[in-house]
Amino acid sequence: MDEILARTDGVPLFIEELTKTVLESGLLQEQDGQYVLERPLPSLAIPTTLHASLMARLDRLAPVREVAQIGAVAGREFHYELLNAVAGLPREKLEEALGQLARSELIFRRGEGPHAVYTFKHTLVRDAAYSSLVRSRRVHLHAAIANALEQRFPDIVQTQPETLAHHLTEAGLIENAIGHWLQAGKNAALRSANLEAIAHLQRGIELTSRLPAGEGKDRSELDFQLVLGPSLIATHGPAASTAVATFARARELCERLGEPPEYLQVMFWLATVSVVRGELPQALEAVAALLSAAEARGDRPALINATRGRAMILFFLGRIVEAREAIERAVEIFSVSQEVDRVAARAAGQDAGVAMLALMSWVLWALGQVDEAVARIGAALERADAVQHAHTHAYAWYYASVLHTLRGEATIAQAYAERCLAISEQHGFRQWLGLSRAIRGICTAMLDPSGGRFDEVKAALDEYQRAGYQLGITAQFVLVCAALLFRNEAEAALELIDQGFSIVSRNSERCFEAELYRLKARALLMRGASDAEAESLLDQALRIARSQQARSLELRAATDLARLWMRQGKHAEALDGLASIHSRFTEGFDTRDVKEAKAVLAQLQ
Repeated sequence: MDEILARTDGVPLFIEELTKTVLESGLLQEQDGQYVLERPLPSLAIPTTLHASLMARLDRLAPVREVAQIGAVAGREFHYELLNAVAGLPREKLEEALGQLARSELIFRRGEGPHAVYTFKHTLVRDAAYSSLVRSRRVHLHAAIANALEQRFPDIVQTQPETLAHHLTEAGLIENAIGHWLQAGKNAALRSANLEAIAHLQRGIELTSRLPAGEGKDRSELDFQLVLGPSLIATHGPAASTAVATFARARELCERLGEPPEYLQVMFWLATVSVVRGELPQALEAVAALLSAAEARGDRPALINATRGRAMILFFLGRIVEAREAIERAVEIFSVSQEVDRVAARAAGQDAGVAMLALMSWVLWALGQVDEAVARIGAALERADAVQHAHTHAYAWYYASVLHTLRGEATIAQAYAERCLAISEQHGFRQWLGLSRAIRGICTAMLDPSGGRFDEVKAALDEYQRAGYQLGITAQFVLVCAALLFRNEAEAALELIDQGFSIVSRNSERCFEAELYRLKARALLMRGASDAEAESLLDQALRIARSQQARSLELRAATDLARLWMRQGKHAEALDGLASIHSRFTEGFDTRDVKEAKAVLAQLQ
């Protein structure tokens, strides 16, 4: 016992294996309920490593060691039927060998008869058996297992192509393995197992590097890169270095292959990188080129993605009416070709139909169609439920959380933010993790001004920007500022507003520029600034909102200005200014903004 303890360092598996080594060695005899040594313990009777211990046990089971080795080549878990097909032993001998291995507790059995499944006690046991094979024998067994799977187990080939791909790879049958790694990646991506998909696809890409140079090699690698892109977008985000490198490599392959049809999808990815980095003018040029190419080629999926991409850029640039026209055009194209484009719909990492409806909800809210916006996000959520795609769900829930925050419905918004956060944590959607945390913190602060999670909000937004993302950050800023002002934290709000103006200046993200001016006026008044300074800022907010036809933002600015004028006794001016914009609202009468405007009008009349 002292010798065992001295050699194991308290590692349970090591203790157990070394103990069994001694028990199986014949050095001990059981007497009166305890073990005693029959003779002095010889030198090195206990192997000094776990691997050596396991090998010693396998060596003592020499007649059945080959069965353990074949099982080890099959994997940590192996089926009796597969082993029977490969071992070439009479059934009685095979069953006796498996029974002996099970009695020694090197493997465990689940099930009976030909349907039994065996599992190595520990991966180290499997590794020891596998490493005892010479390389030529390993290669032969992998090839034999691959052949048995293809010939006799089509269900495994169909549902677990990565299993066949692994054995073909280890057998050196590279060309055959490549197709199965690609199918494994596709299968994993379809069930939103993105990390698994990435692993399979990267394994396949590594194998394509061993193919002879030429068009066939480039085409094979491109097939992998095209499936890899959406999985990287989902897990890392389109601006992540790994994703950008994949897009750049795909473009290089497309150019070498003479710009095949897939080239347009790659162009869209690269334009998306510019969008999320906040390079909006450059992105608009890239999307314009993509639109022309898609129309020239008659490529409807690319046309849909380019059109909705243009709509998103226009919205964030503050060209909101143009954005509505573009997104309506994208929906029109999509609606007449939905079935054709179902597979291509996820080329950007999420379902295009859901993404269009979600974006349209923000556009409509800005234009003052605040109830129609809810209808559109509802349609997006309904479609997301129908397509059952995890990253699409995260996308829709985030857009819903922002929309309901803009409408002043913090409880509803918080629920969607929680959903987005939960699925993002489950699947590792980095882009949505920080954004959904920020919205959750904002909603918490709006619901309980004494609490809130502003440290979490700031950390989430900082992380989002450090990762290279700029798109939509002003939307987050105005929501955070509103919550800060709700808590009477004017200085913190002003600091964030200045950051927002810096982004507007640098990136031309002007969709919430009017709101930044309005919130700055509020913060300065809270800090004791003059009415004249606040009035100038509110006037600027009104001019920008009117030029953009952003009625929701115009209503907010007009309401704040009316309050200011009312304090100054300018009741007529306040009434005329606010009544003009309020009268143009034909919906949203139960929303906070419209109710507040109506309450101010009631005071003025």
